[in-house]
Amino acid sequence: MTLPDQTPFVPSEVEGYRPSEAEASNVAGSRLRSNLVPRLRSGRTDRGGKVTELAPLAPLVWFKSGGTAEWLFEPKDMADLQAFLRECDPATPVMALGLGSNMIVRDGGVPGVVVRLGKAFATARRRDETTLDCGGGASGILVSSTARDNGIAGLEFLRSIPGTVGGFVRMNGGAYGSEVRDVLIDCDVVLRSGELLTLPVADLHYTYRHSELPEGAIVVAARFRGRLGEPAAIQAEMDRISEAREASQPLRSKTGGSTFKNPEGHKAWQLVDQAGCRGLQIGGAQVSEKHTNFLINTGDATSADIEALGEEVRRRVKEMSGVDLEWEIQRVGMFAGASNKMRVGNK
Repeated sequence: MTLPDQTPFVPSEVEGYRPSEAEASNVAGSRLRSNLVPRLRSGRTDRGGKVTELAPLAPLVWFKSGGTAEWLFEPKDMADLQAFLRECDPATPVMALGLGSNMIVRDGGVPGVVVRLGKAFATARRRDETTLDCGGGASGILVSSTARDNGIAGLEFLRSIPGTVGGFVRMNGGAYGSEVRDVLIDCDVVLRSGELLTLPVADLHYTYRHSELPEGAIVVAARFRGRLGEPAAIQAEMDRISEAREASQPLRSKTGGSTFKNPEGHKAWQLVDQAGCRGLQIGGAQVSEKHTNFLINTGDATSADIEALGEEVRRRVKEMSGVDLEWEIQRVGMFAGASNKMRVGNK
């Protein structure tokens, strides 16, 4: 099956972004600053961050498919991240990667730099009796568990979001009747220039699974506010959520979380089911029998298989119900066979 858009894709954390011809041309001709490339190839930044050239991304995403990152950067700390971004040519594409639970990495790989926040950013601590201060690399499980241990209720739903603070703050992640915008106070972001900025929740202009964070900004920390609660009651609610997810979602499969956004007045899974797509398969990719808004890699699927399956589901739903399903999963990188000129390190 031929995908409808075979244009090489410059990675962006904004859902639905596509570069203009001018932007694509600029990226294709861009370079990492000449003094930076040799140091990247040494494997370490001056401040101790880890840099890997042509790093496989499949092991880092839930679908276990896709190509390589031209450069994978794992900063040692905030200062390392800021310095690295300041030294990169502004035209070099930069993309943040969390747990890879909401992402299809295309088979041609991701040009430019992929930033993965490690242990230094995977933190969660009590700020006051109802507030947590969390690093951008902290998982939803860590955040909700820290809240429980400190008697802070209202953050239990984060237990069900399979991602990190950086991802669910950007996407306004939500589940079981709550969203990040309900509990977020503010967040710290490092801009593409390396500048550190604190943004209150109002400045994110949240809508359903979308924010207006600055292009290329990386969320490095966030503050969440809950309410006073009893740890035992909080744990009981977390258990209820966990059991509900286990019963209804293919959590033990290679998947990517919810594939499509729920259209206004509809449930995406119901539209997919009504269109006869339950169990539909292309190559090694399949619509889950357990929950039809999940695509799964049955073992040997390429990212092209997974994306093609999603597009076929969208086509059938449109034909059956007239509804246009929007991707919730991010799709990043280049299709296999895309021009190597997109690689920013090329001369």
